[in-house]
Amino acid sequence: MSLTEQSIQEALKAVVDPNTQKDLIATRSARNIKVSGADVSVDVELGYPAKSQIEPMRQRVIAALKAAGAANVSANVRQKIAPHAVQKGVKLVNGVKNIIAVASGKGGVGKSTTAVNLALALAAEGASVGILDADIYGPSQPQMLGIADLQPETADGKQLEPLEAHGIQAMSIGFLIDPETPMVWRGPMVTQALTQLLGDTNWRDIDYLVVDLPPGTGDIQLTLAQQVPVTGAVIVTTPQDIALLDARKGLKMFEKVGIPILGIVENMSIHICSNCGHEEHIFGSGGGDKMCADYEVEMLGSLPLDRNIREQVDGGTPSVVADPDGRVAEIYRGIARRLGVKIAEMARDHSAKFPSIVIQNT
Repeated sequence: MSLTEQSIQEALKAVVDPNTQKDLIATRSARNIKVSGADVSVDVELGYPAKSQIEPMRQRVIAALKAAGAANVSANVRQKIAPHAVQKGVKLVNGVKNIIAVASGKGGVGKSTTAVNLALALAAEGASVGILDADIYGPSQPQMLGIADLQPETADGKQLEPLEAHGIQAMSIGFLIDPETPMVWRGPMVTQALTQLLGDTNWRDIDYLVVDLPPGTGDIQLTLAQQVPVTGAVIVTTPQDIALLDARKGLKMFEKVGIPILGIVENMSIHICSNCGHEEHIFGSGGGDKMCADYEVEMLGSLPLDRNIREQVDGGTPSVVADPDGRVAEIYRGIARRLGVKIAEMARDHSAKFPSIVIQNT
């Protein structure tokens, strides 16, 4: 059988990425195809964090090309995360490619726990990740990351250096204030604090910045929508009717300001008794799925009501790092990959590629 680039492309059309549900030719992931006799080399570029997927994908490519008649196959699979388009008129933040807002309509649904585990899951899949705690009144990320006693430093007196924990960069008002001091601030002071924490932090080459928003649809959410370049939003809810009512308000707010909804995460979807294994939907069932159907958004994943999740995050080692091989970490990594895929399929930001125009007198 004579091998041509065309025959190799046909073989690669049969290789479907399970994360995108599309073949490598349709997604333009297969690149630099070279054929020399019975030897074939190809590069595969994935646009989402895919550390756990690289070797399985490489094996799929090798198997497909050998089935097409190649004797020797060199397949190089890598990930490349690009910046993507944000709201019109809002510039990207220095050092940050994509911003993911994690929001909820009401408190108590596990939004901050979801935000930190999502950030850690993106990092576990090979992305460079930061987390910004945007809850000025009730910052919780310092405690959840186990770095509540640390304070950020500044090298130039202008920008703060983000703290690091479990391989991700972090910034929070909680690093700068006494944890027992209440923030008695009005709206303008709160929004100014948010924009300063975001813009005056020296983020270092971040693929995804996860922003843990306070609950509700108030000043901070509005500032985020108008001044912060948000790639997309994740809505966190529980199956409970009251939580879903408020979650719908949060979703509609992002829709109104033109921020794409990346999907919904349902917390506390089921309780499994640690003694007998009995499964029970304490907060109801099917609410998140119905919300997804009503608004044509994706259910990214459902998390159980599990004591370990609470204990691990309270202890400063969230589930993704405390039990990386456990079921909860697996769910979060699946959500992270799906988020990465959805962002990769969005329009890219090309503002950095515009040529600089210089006018000279000649």
